[in-house]
Amino acid sequence: MRELAIIEAPSVLGLRPSGVQDLPTALLDAGLLDGLDAVPGGRVEPPAYDPTRDAGTGVLNPHAIADYSARLADTVGDALETGRFPVVLGGDCAILLGNLLALRRRGHRYGLLFLDGHTDFYQPSAEPYGEVASMDLALVTGRGPRLLADLEGRGPLLRDEDVVAFGFRDADESAQAGMQPLPPELHAIDLDGVRASGAAAAARRAVARLTAAFWVHLDVDVLDDAIMPAVDYRLPGGLSWEELETVLRTALGDAGAVGLDVTIFNPRLDPDGTIARRLAECLRRGLSTRAGQGRSA
Repeated sequence: MRELAIIEAPSVLGLRPSGVQDLPTALLDAGLLDGLDAVPGGRVEPPAYDPTRDAGTGVLNPHAIADYSARLADTVGDALETGRFPVVLGGDCAILLGNLLALRRRGHRYGLLFLDGHTDFYQPSAEPYGEVASMDLALVTGRGPRLLADLEGRGPLLRDEDVVAFGFRDADESAQAGMQPLPPELHAIDLDGVRASGAAAAARRAVARLTAAFWVHLDVDVLDDAIMPAVDYRLPGGLSWEELETVLRTALGDAGAVGLDVTIFNPRLDPDGTIARRLAECLRRGLSTRAGQGRSA
């Protein structure tokens, strides 16, 4: 098994300083690394948050996010170069840009397993607050302001057909808000689809679609709101702890998995730490299955 490199990415540039910046400390304090073979991979501090929506791009902190993405990509790339498995603890979902930029720099074809209660495919005109955390999947597939959709002039970080959006349940909400539709080439398994076949079968089907080596993105609001209320944008329903663990064990146990990020958990909404401990346990169990060197890592 590859050694884990734990990278702290406490950025809220794509959201707001609501508390998700405390995610790394909360999960580490909750015992995330107990029994795992892991080393510190670095901490990438974000620049100051600016609450003013940029007139040119229509989003918050675009230049800061571009800069942060490059620096995070440097750190993730260092972990990959040493043969380690990066586990990036956010922060908001905009950290996905830096993680995938690290992969894009390597010149191989990569995929993405996108575990999120929301599809995050908004365009700036439809996102009411200009938050990049609601646009990350659109941006990494090349849609949106060029400053963020074409980082370092590398074009889309992923092909549509190399993405599986898994477990989302925001179709009605996003349609009402006017979010652009998911492209037909992007494979989508919503929460109903997961339930129809069962988490294990759905996860196997998702991984089978990812013919390239792939990154796993986990926004914890993919979990049922009844068990994961410590998020900023709540939505009824979601996966159970057992279902999420099954998905993580399936994905991270595959030789194609090259890294994982965890986002959006807000410890300030979990004052006694109960949810942090349960989340840390679920992640530990998933990470314990990670495979060997992977495909084109």
